[in-house]
Amino acid sequence: MNLALDPITLALVQNRLDHISRQMGWVMTRAARSPHLTQSHDFSCFIADARGIVMSQADGIPMHTGGGGFAVRAILRDFKGAIAPEDVFLLSDPYTAGGNHLPDWVIARPVFVRGKLVAFACNRAHQVDIGGGAAGTYNPTATEIFHEGIRLPVLKLIEAGRMREDLWRLLLLNTRLPEGLDGDVRAMIGSTQIGAERIALLVEEAGADRAGEFFEAVLDHADRRFRASLSRLPKGAWKAESPIDHDCFQPVDSVIAVTLSMGESGLIVDFEGTSPQVRGFKNSSIANSTSAVFMALLAFFEADLPKNEGAFRSVEIRLPEGSLVNARPPAPMTANTVYPANEIIQAVWRALAQALPERALAGWPKGVQVIMAGARPDGDRYVMHNFGSAGGSGAIEGRDGFNMIGSLITLGGLTLPNLEDYEQFYPVRFNRQEFRCDGGGPGRFRGGTGCDYEVEVFTPADYSIMIGGIPGGRAASFGVGGGKPGLTQEPTISVADGRKIRPINCEVERLGPATYRTLTAGGGGYGDPKTRDPSSVLRDVRDGFVSVDAAEREYAVSITSDGRGIAGARTSQLRRA
Repeated sequence: MNLALDPITLALVQNRLDHISRQMGWVMTRAARSPHLTQSHDFSCFIADARGIVMSQADGIPMHTGGGGFAVRAILRDFKGAIAPEDVFLLSDPYTAGGNHLPDWVIARPVFVRGKLVAFACNRAHQVDIGGGAAGTYNPTATEIFHEGIRLPVLKLIEAGRMREDLWRLLLLNTRLPEGLDGDVRAMIGSTQIGAERIALLVEEAGADRAGEFFEAVLDHADRRFRASLSRLPKGAWKAESPIDHDCFQPVDSVIAVTLSMGESGLIVDFEGTSPQVRGFKNSSIANSTSAVFMALLAFFEADLPKNEGAFRSVEIRLPEGSLVNARPPAPMTANTVYPANEIIQAVWRALAQALPERALAGWPKGVQVIMAGARPDGDRYVMHNFGSAGGSGAIEGRDGFNMIGSLITLGGLTLPNLEDYEQFYPVRFNRQEFRCDGGGPGRFRGGTGCDYEVEVFTPADYSIMIGGIPGGRAASFGVGGGKPGLTQEPTISVADGRKIRPINCEVERLGPATYRTLTAGGGGYGDPKTRDPSSVLRDVRDGFVSVDAAEREYAVSITSDGRGIAGARTSQLRRA
């Protein structure tokens, strides 16, 4: 048997590539400067072959890496014949450089072995501030991409080992936080250097003349595995929609529509019928929409599927130009990794559930994000992301949703920061961060709950407020199989001058000292809640996830007056009824 096709060798090569991705991530968390990178891991490392096809995306956030191949292929297109050892590339633009949105900068380092290009070591990280109309890179008032910050085509940041100092000065001039960006991008550069060294060592051990054969075998294996998963789908077509009900300026009745059809050659994912692009920054780029589809497919099927681009050779994605999933320039799109991506994923899940209902996933919630930016007492500027205010996930057959897991597009890859550290970094005090009672959607398996989160901001600050759905409006998530949606998010800003603001639009507000409180949204439930194991309901009541009233109302389980047991006779009566 050809060594490159040996299953043991394949496993070793894939695992080595995945481990290298994780090593790059370890370097990043230890070397970066900004807390949202060092603590919350808002970056992702991936490896592509010499053609720009992603072979490993083992570290980070799925939304970052699924479209990583677009970025590397843009480098190969723009610098064909001009890629040399010790070069390092930088890019971000979603229209010209294969980016997903402007704040996510990609550092890509070509890997040469014996004079031959064999791979790219890459790191995509969200920069805290890249200029534009609002501190913190998210400008909810943007109507053009030019309002969102500096646009980076494919650039050679380091040429033959030497930093382009003129370009470096340009980058630092276009951020409100130059010290942070300086440290963060240098950490990205260092992480890819470690990755490149490890990849070169792997290629040398495998044989430089056979590296392409080994890498191709890894991609072929992923293709075979995913085709086997698709073979479980019957021939046919399934349609679904997911709503976008706010364009940042006013309520809208937009949808992301998808038709999945299974044919002889594979799966077609067609977004014909999706609403036109909107005025605000909830439009998606090709790379971002593709990444969302890949993420939806991998999350729906077996957990051990290989996570590389080879898995999607059997998938054709059709993204109508000028729509929410493939906007024409100069449409803004900084929120695309969160809001339209969320709806793309769940539209695909809803369609797949029609074909394989036993694998249906309940919905994850839309969210409200608030970013605060201002000055510390010493005069230094700061930008704080409220990553600690995370929502819950949807449930599936056999498992409750995860509590406070965060945004769907991270699948838990964006971790909660240490609030005590944040109180040292920023002029704030956290008054509460606790699980929200009754937030998760009722079901035989309960949706994950969000949190009750409150932070006091001592100094005047700009608040960038981003609304996923209309607070108090349409359900934040959806249940399946008789399960119910989770509660919607309820944000409030209480200003020291006595005003109380309940955000309903995307906006930027300059406020004095204030307290931000939010009850974050919960995921949908799976199955009829009145068939939930009463002992699980009791556990939820004792843990504070479900109230005594909701236990009886939603789950038909009566709790004893001391709150520590089940009233058996009353419960039997409720369930018979």
